[in-house]
Amino acid sequence: MTAQGRRPVVGIIGNMNMINNEYPVHAGGLMNSEAVAKVAGCLPVIIPTNPAFVSVEELLEFCDGFLLTGGRPNVHPSEYGEAETPAHGSFDRCRDAVTLPLVRECVARGQPFLGICRGFQEVNVALGGTLHPEIRDLPGRMNHRMPPDGTMEEKFALRHSVRFTPGGVFHRLMGAEEVMTNTLHGQGIARAGQGIVIDGLAPDGTPEAIYVKDAPGFTLSVQWHPEWNAAADPVSRPLFTAFGKAVAEFAAARRAGPAALARRA
Repeated sequence: MTAQGRRPVVGIIGNMNMINNEYPVHAGGLMNSEAVAKVAGCLPVIIPTNPAFVSVEELLEFCDGFLLTGGRPNVHPSEYGEAETPAHGSFDRCRDAVTLPLVRECVARGQPFLGICRGFQEVNVALGGTLHPEIRDLPGRMNHRMPPDGTMEEKFALRHSVRFTPGGVFHRLMGAEEVMTNTLHGQGIARAGQGIVIDGLAPDGTPEAIYVKDAPGFTLSVQWHPEWNAAADPVSRPLFTAFGKAVAEFAAARRAGPAALARRA
C-alpha cells in the first residue's frame, strides 16, 4: 500500500484465448491476480497484449510493474533469428510486439517485472538470447512439460529441484541453495541474452532462474510457475513478496519526481 493508500499497479500480461471456440478474449489466470493482490500487495490489472490497443509508453506510465505470465503460444523464432518449424508450436505475434520492447524499456528505466515461464523466455529473447524449441529432445534433458492428465494439483505438483548459485540473488532471496519447483514448459534458454545471469539450474542443466546483471530494477524471472499456491509455497511467497516490495518502491520514487527515479538508475 502506498502512502496515499493506493496499491501500486501491476500489469498482468494477458493471453489471447477463445471462449467456446468462437469468442476471442484477452485473459489472465486467476492465480496470477491472486498472487499479485494477496502476496505482492499490488493492484492486478490484465493487459490486452495487442499493439493496436496499447502502446509500451502508455503501459509504462499506467503501471508500476509487470507480471510477464506464462502462456501456451511461444515467442516466434524470428525474434531470435531462426526459422519457424513445427517444433516451435503456436505463436502470439501481438504479444511478442508488446512484451519484447516492454522488457527492454523496463530494464532501461528500472521498472520492475517478474517473468514466469513464457515471460522468462521473453526476457531472454528481448535481450538478444535464443531458445530451444523442445528441450525434451535434447540429449540428457528431462521432460519439463506438464502431465497431460490429472488434476490441477497433480499438474502443478513439485517435480524437480532447482539449484541456485551459492551466494547469488536467488539463494539470498530464498534462504536456500536448492528448492523444489513445478515444471510446465516445453522450451528453454539456448543462449543467454546480453546481461542475462543464469542463477538457477534444474538437475539436467536447464536454466530455471535468471536476472539481468546491473539492471537498476527488479528483473527476476523463473521458468516454473510460482503463482500456483503462491501464498503458502515457501519458494513462491518470497519471490512475490520481493516483487511487490520492488513495485511499491518504484511507485513511491515515481511520485517523488524525476530526481528520485534518476537515483534508481
